[in-house]
Amino acid sequence: MDRAEHDRIPEIALDWHRAGKGAVLATVIETWGSAPRPLGSQLVVSGAGEMMGSVSGGCVEGAVVEEARAALADGRSRVLTFGVSDDDAFAVGLACGGQIRVLVEPVGSVLPDEMLSDIVMARAGRLPVAYVVHLDGSARRLEPRDGAFANRFRADKSGVEGDEFVHIQNPPLRMIVVGAVHIAQALLPMARACGYDPVLIDPREAFGSDARFPGEVISHDWPDEAMAAVGLDQRTAVVTLTHDAKLDDPAIMAALRSEVFYLGCLGSSRTHAKRVARLEEAGFSAAEIARIHAPVGADIGAKSPAEIAVSVMAEITRVLRRGA
Repeated sequence: MDRAEHDRIPEIALDWHRAGKGAVLATVIETWGSAPRPLGSQLVVSGAGEMMGSVSGGCVEGAVVEEARAALADGRSRVLTFGVSDDDAFAVGLACGGQIRVLVEPVGSVLPDEMLSDIVMARAGRLPVAYVVHLDGSARRLEPRDGAFANRFRADKSGVEGDEFVHIQNPPLRMIVVGAVHIAQALLPMARACGYDPVLIDPREAFGSDARFPGEVISHDWPDEAMAAVGLDQRTAVVTLTHDAKLDDPAIMAALRSEVFYLGCLGSSRTHAKRVARLEEAGFSAAEIARIHAPVGADIGAKSPAEIAVSVMAEITRVLRRGA
């Protein structure tokens, strides 16, 4: 699924640079108090003053654009600091008093074309990568997920460490839902609202129909085949909802053999006990089976399909942000 333009800032910067327009990347590296955009938020500015993205959502952008054009002219990076009182906050795009620091880097003269290209390629291939830059602009490098910043990758948290800014570039979140049931009708739009790219899998075409799930990505392949086609990684959550072992079990086994960060399965404790027995017979270890969240969802007393979807989304969020 294609990313929205505001999520394609590195790609746009590379395109503008290679087209000869010039490109400068501005990145939020620190915030204090109220700040409308999180760490790592980016704005790209061309030599002609074109812009895409945001670092504050307000008038700070005007000042950043001017500094970006100056950086393109002198070929130097700079760190900008914006801070305001509550009374003046709206004048610079902040909801209330606070500060932000923005790193401004011209592509080519400071941020090498090759390094930006490597970042773009990693993003296209769903490979996590950290862009690490010294705040004085003297050095920059790329770090893999299993390197020194593994905790930042898991938490999806960019930030300053010592004299360096660590910009985490994680792939977009995905949710694979197996079973086109009523809970899925509530869960898929909920997942999208939380930043996931949802995929629905159900070989029963009468269940997984466009009429029941308008606008959704639907696969009618067998679950393990569909999941292999989509791909499973550490930024993917899997939820099985069919109550049918013939459909759920192949999906569960595929997920257990992968790095998905979450696997949740609908069913009572008795149903799960039978599921565990089948998985043990198939050769899965107790540690592997323990990765399954079942019964699926946070224990909030959910009853209706929509409430169960809320509980599932809550549990997935907890696992993503705090770990299993």
